[in-house]
Amino acid sequence: MAKPVNFICQAPGAQNVCLIGDFNDWDPAAYPMRQQVDGAWLIQIPLNHGHHHYQFLVDGKPTLDPRAQGIARNEQNEKVSLLAVS
Repeated sequence: MAKPVNFICQAPGAQNVCLIGDFNDWDPAAYPMRQQVDGAWLIQIPLNHGHHHYQFLVDGKPTLDPRAQGIARNEQNEKVSLLAVS
């Protein structure tokens, strides 16, 4: 059963922010984020139980989430953010 999860990226000067991860095959077009009045970017997506690896793409640059529950490594041994959904 999927649970709604909020992702927030603090990038007030950015032109474009999207959420990429193992839950969308790292596709930058899948989850574009919306900028809020305070400059933060937000998206809510349903995620299944388990551990998920993800990053924000801020103007095309992969960025770790400082609010992530942890840091993991992807198949290319690059750091990615970690989220556990229960």
